[in-house]
Amino acid sequence: MNSFSVSPRRLVASLVKNRRLMLDLARRDAVGRYKGSFLGIFWSLATPLFMLGIYTFVFSEVFKSRWGAAGTQTASKGKFAIVLFAGMIMFNLFSECVSRAPTLILSHSNFVKKIVFPLEILPCVALLSALFHFCVSALILLVAEWLIAGTVPPTAVLLPVILAPLCVFILGVSWILAATGVYLRDISQTIGILITALMFLSPIFFPVSSLPERFRVFAYLNPLTYPIEQGRDVLVWGQSVVWGHWVIYSLIATAVAWLGFAWFQKTRRGFADVV
Repeated sequence: MNSFSVSPRRLVASLVKNRRLMLDLARRDAVGRYKGSFLGIFWSLATPLFMLGIYTFVFSEVFKSRWGAAGTQTASKGKFAIVLFAGMIMFNLFSECVSRAPTLILSHSNFVKKIVFPLEILPCVALLSALFHFCVSALILLVAEWLIAGTVPPTAVLLPVILAPLCVFILGVSWILAATGVYLRDISQTIGILITALMFLSPIFFPVSSLPERFRVFAYLNPLTYPIEQGRDVLVWGQSVVWGHWVIYSLIATAVAWLGFAWFQKTRRGFADVV
């Protein structure tokens, strides 16, 4: 079998074969970022707690914001913070992976020289590390929701269903950026600007229903609109997955992942020459 095959079977085989290596590297990555700090891994808990407090104060006290259209607004300030935080953790999962993607190969240049090392797993390692922080944030969200609202919707168990196609989409984008970033170093400088723009264009601080009808079609072209809205539905509003939309998004995410993997495999031959 060609070691640089673009076949989906080749990808699945590599991920299954190297699953333990990915988990080990992801664990080291998640813990390593706090190495040497006084609080250590406790920062993974403290950071989302701090952000939840900031969101609650700024948007409920300073901006006096409420969620929804007139007559259907959330009355509780704490509830508004939960709604906001639910959208933010979905976006943060995407932004953490994508912002790191352009430098993944460059920051692991020692692996490029090793022909036997499966470079294609590096975006998966970054994703697993980001999922650890996502799970911590999601746990804090659910505890806060239970304390503020007195209950957690049973539909919250459907969150992994929403996450699955989002993770597939993230991998596709990460493979594209990781490979392109080797040859085009400027991409790592511009990706932060694009992510910031995408944050304000995504339905994190507003529901899509609040937009004028003529603008909603553009909102749904945003690849983060579906996972943010559906994640909020199952975590906060107690609504189930819209399966028709889920299937469409999953098919698109799968296509992006395959194209990203194909691009990565086609360009990886030159990594050693550039790095």
